[in-house]
Amino acid sequence: MSVVGDGTGRGDAGVDEPGWEVDPDDEPGAAVVAAVGRQIKAWREAAGMRAAEFGTAMGYSEDLIYKVEGGRRIPRPEFMDGADGVLGAEGKLAAMKADIAEVRYPKKIRELAKLEAAAVELSAYGSHNIHGLLQTEEYARALFGMRRPAFSQDEVDRLVAARVARQSVFSRSPAPELSFVQEEVTLRRHLGGRMVWRRQLERLLEVSEMRSVEIQVMPTNRDEHAGMGGEMQVLKFKDGSAVGRSEGDFGSRPVSDPKYLRIIELRCGIIRAQALNPRESRAFIEQVLGET
Repeated sequence: MSVVGDGTGRGDAGVDEPGWEVDPDDEPGAAVVAAVGRQIKAWREAAGMRAAEFGTAMGYSEDLIYKVEGGRRIPRPEFMDGADGVLGAEGKLAAMKADIAEVRYPKKIRELAKLEAAAVELSAYGSHNIHGLLQTEEYARALFGMRRPAFSQDEVDRLVAARVARQSVFSRSPAPELSFVQEEVTLRRHLGGRMVWRRQLERLLEVSEMRSVEIQVMPTNRDEHAGMGGEMQVLKFKDGSAVGRSEGDFGSRPVSDPKYLRIIELRCGIIRAQALNPRESRAFIEQVLGET
């Protein structure tokens, strides 16, 4: 996944600004960050520099240097580039940016991104907000920003970056088949304000033009609705296996057992049949956009 800033601070006077702390429950991620920290420390000591001197040369606080070396803070790409130059590592520290990128986002999001990256087919129904793969960065930021208890600004940045990175699925070749059904209310709710909402509707229209993508709308006035249990999603893979998740069912956890998958696939199929077809849905989205 592509990476944007992680909040590891650089202030005007080497200030240790709030950053992305390592999740102790994410053992694989914590192990990678710890290994990178040990390498940085080894190079610093080999260069004969104290942590304070290294921090001054880098423009970061001594405390931040200790946190990075101790595996308690995730260094961002420019930190690794700077450390490589200051310590004369000749690209060896900079090369570790790829390792850090793999664990930069929360574990659950990394696991989801890997599934989406491997899927050849995805079917999803969204009842509360626009599906994550369809969200604009502004819309995603608004969603994470209104969460209660509130996320810190750095955590919002981290989650938004992870969500946007997942959208690389649209540029895959060959492209996976992607099918989304959105509840009408998700198109009419002005999350983030009028302009954010308009740009989100425009994004839906843009994505709906892709040959491998189908977007359908479930009108509020339907007498029957197979999705009253909440959001659901099914991912299918090249080897014939699949993973599904249904809000409120099976502990809301991803399932691969065929008997559970059959239930989720059945519901997804009925929902698609009950929703407006893709052409009608596009006209509906254009109508909603026009009403703004």
